[in-house]
Amino acid sequence: MTSRPRIALLSFAHYHANFWTEAVLSDGRATMTCVWDDDLARGEEASARFGVRFEPDLASALACCDAVAICSETVHHPALALAACEAGKAILCEKPTARSVAEADQIAAAVARAGVFFMQSFPKRLDPASLALKDLVDSGRLGRIHLARVRHGHFYGLEPEFRERWYMDPVRGGGGALLDEGIHGADLLHWFFGLPDTVTAELASPVGGSPVDETGTALFRYADGLLAELTASVLLSAADTSIEIYGTRATALLTGVDLASRDITNGGFLRVSVEEAGSKRWEVLDVIPRFKIGQFHHQNAIRFLHCLRTGEPPPAGLADGRAALLMIESAYRAARHGSRQMLEPDR
Repeated sequence: MTSRPRIALLSFAHYHANFWTEAVLSDGRATMTCVWDDDLARGEEASARFGVRFEPDLASALACCDAVAICSETVHHPALALAACEAGKAILCEKPTARSVAEADQIAAAVARAGVFFMQSFPKRLDPASLALKDLVDSGRLGRIHLARVRHGHFYGLEPEFRERWYMDPVRGGGGALLDEGIHGADLLHWFFGLPDTVTAELASPVGGSPVDETGTALFRYADGLLAELTASVLLSAADTSIEIYGTRATALLTGVDLASRDITNGGFLRVSVEEAGSKRWEVLDVIPRFKIGQFHHQNAIRFLHCLRTGEPPPAGLADGRAALLMIESAYRAARHGSRQMLEPDR
């Protein structure tokens, strides 16, 4: 790794590229060497806005950096990741890793051959609220977990313009709300509980008639009987209580950790049930989600730079990206066939 990493930002197709660029530019020990984009107008606009050189040639962009941050349309993740591997560059990749497990496996094979560092962007793993919730689960304070509910989404799908963007395109994005937004929740469930055994799912596009799901719900079942419900939507005008974890000893509720709940919820973000003298009450833990603190998506780039400098492993890697993608891909298959589907890790 290097003490002063040089970063090339590959594509401004995903809005998070703006946050990653801000994070790199604000780091006095890192350099953003260039912006590359297959959309010349988009790349030149970002270049001018951030005062970073625009490089229209991908090979030249790869030649002048130590690492790349991929923020393209999901369809281009494999090609850009493979090019970075061939050039021997470390990779930070926007979620999801790819459109399918098969594409993720192509990336994994290239990374293994090249021996390069790969970090999957899963910002929930860097949120103090998520870390506090995971500690509650891992510590046993909640008892045996038997039900988990994760709702994650935003309201942009209520705007006709958003429904025309690549995020909602089955080719360029690979899926709809359940993939683009639900991948966050899938990773959270995998991080907390591992891979489930089976899944059933339902998808709907009730507002814009999009070719992909505007709302999706998946119900995962684990070997120990745990049921985990994941709902993702781009139609949430407002929301609260983003995550619910139910145990035999206590319940934990977390809010303010997605766009739908961020601006409408102002306190009591993480609550845990407490029983004293036969009476139950909510105890509010002293934790504020990164969404409320600010710079939620910046944390991916900040941690990436830290790992490049120190050699520390990433908070999420290819195996994590694949596992979350397997959960979502299996949910889509369940919805398509109208039946319970087994999750096949070797698929």
